Amino acid sequence: MKNLQGIAASNGVAISKAYTLEAPDLSFETEKVKDVELEIQRLKDALDISKTELEEVKEHARQSLGDEHAEIFSAHLLVLSDPELITAVEDKIKNENVNAEAALDEISQMFITMFDQMDNAYMRERAADIKDVTKRVMAHLLDVSFPDPALINEEVVIIAEDLTPSDTAQLNKQFVKGFTTNIGGRTSHSAIMARSLEIPAVVGTKTITKDIKDGDTIIVDGMDGEVIINPSEDVLEKYQSKQAEFAKQKEVWAQLKDEPTVSKDGQHVELGANIGTPNDVEGALNNGGEAVGLYRTEFLYMGNSDFPTEDEQFEAYKSVLEQMKDKPVVVRTLDIGGDKELSYLDLPEEMNPFLGVRAIRLCLERKDIFRTQLRALLRASTYGNLKIMFPMIATLKEFREAKGLLLEEKENLKGEGIQVSDEIEIGIMVEIPSTAVIARQFAKEVDFFSIGTNDLIQYTMAADRMNESVSYLYQPYHPAILTLVNNVIEAAHAEGKWAGMCGEMAGDSIAIPILLGFGLDEFSMSATSILPARTQIRDLSKEEMASYKEQLLSMSTAEEVEAFIREKTNQ
Repeated sequence: MKNLQGIAASNGVAISKAYTLEAPDLSFETEKVKDVELEIQRLKDALDISKTELEEVKEHARQSLGDEHAEIFSAHLLVLSDPELITAVEDKIKNENVNAEAALDEISQMFITMFDQMDNAYMRERAADIKDVTKRVMAHLLDVSFPDPALINEEVVIIAEDLTPSDTAQLNKQFVKGFTTNIGGRTSHSAIMARSLEIPAVVGTKTITKDIKDGDTIIVDGMDGEVIINPSEDVLEKYQSKQAEFAKQKEVWAQLKDEPTVSKDGQHVELGANIGTPNDVEGALNNGGEAVGLYRTEFLYMGNSDFPTEDEQFEAYKSVLEQMKDKPVVVRTLDIGGDKELSYLDLPEEMNPFLGVRAIRLCLERKDIFRTQLRALLRASTYGNLKIMFPMIATLKEFREAKGLLLEEKENLKGEGIQVSDEIEIGIMVEIPSTAVIARQFAKEVDFFSIGTNDLIQYTMAADRMNESVSYLYQPYHPAILTLVNNVIEAAHAEGKWAGMCGEMAGDSIAIPILLGFGLDEFSMSATSILPARTQIRDLSKEEMASYKEQLLSMSTAEEVEAFIREKTNQ
């Protein structure tokens, strides 16, 4: 028996035999070729087969995971059609009379190295896309089988160095009961997809591929980040019990799907879902979502070759509003920049794009793009309960200008005889510390706040949340973060407005009692976190949690806060 500790990436316990997903042997010899045209045709044939396969993978991902995750493969397909990459490979074959394998390897490595060295996280992700796609093409050039997880037809736990987006999208949860990898983190593609598929996952074990062989019995505890190889009978029984308890817990959660979220002392709060596409609404409703607390509209723009039209956006917004009926839908206007870029939008190269022209700053600079989105939102507003929020607001001037453009477009549409709702609330995301500090001034003008803790934490702590070296500073319970959050909630309530939260913190079991006590009105999270959060809140007294507020705010460290909450809530 061997125990490994990794990063808990997706809840649940998987017990099955190990299935190692091995990378194919892509070694080759560099050779001089006589028939250059034949070699280029070999390349084109490998590209065509790869395109066909990726279209199938994309459709499989769309059906099992939704459009948001399927768009990853739109990016992969774009790589296969990228003239800069493909033409460079063809030119190398022509100019140097080398085989397609050698040309593809050298050119792709050049692009991968170039993107890998960029400071921009989005561009580094493009390196991973190129690596994933060119491996597939290389396998077809060499006529070796490429890993196809979709062919797995027995219950297994996948073991891998890492899982590419292609791999993860093909997993059939009827057979794949969980997975564990050497590398990765909670925010990696594979972890996010595991949560969408609701299969247990532990990533970042470092050595799992060396420590296990096919057929070994393995336990993957996605709640505590533990992996156990060839467990003893006693350990096996212990985890079988834990697995059964988790299954029962899910059944209990499911019974609360249509129940309101009410604390033990009768106080109601709203639990919403964070979504990226209209297809995600079904998951939000199936998991008991009382609202859409964050609709990330950038997914309409990503994976495309051009900006979505006003009509295309209108149809997407209308679909979400109609599916949610009279339930609130909070739409975040375009949040591009930082780690999210568009291939067809020429953004300036910046030393630190997270602190540069992104989100509302980009929209106010490119009003043509912004006005199109605002018109589409306003046209859709009569189909449901729409609320609009602007991201990355740092000054009141930015909010006033954005709101002014919204109101201008509203009047323009009315002038064109198009009906627009008069009940739209206009708010902001609070993700910049300066905004949280002067929240009382903002509260006089906005209709609501939604606290985006992912960015608020990294800006407050001066720690990139994607940088493993400073991950210890990503502390949602730090007293400085709690002080800012409390300040925002109090400012909203002083003006009779509501305050929500749409960052990861909103679904955190330690943070939930704190936020309930602070008076947060709306918690928005991943759909699968809603029912566990509802269950937790039903066992908490809001009044009791509120009585701890001053004590929590006076603490010195995140560790003190966490220990206190665990003690008071028996976690």
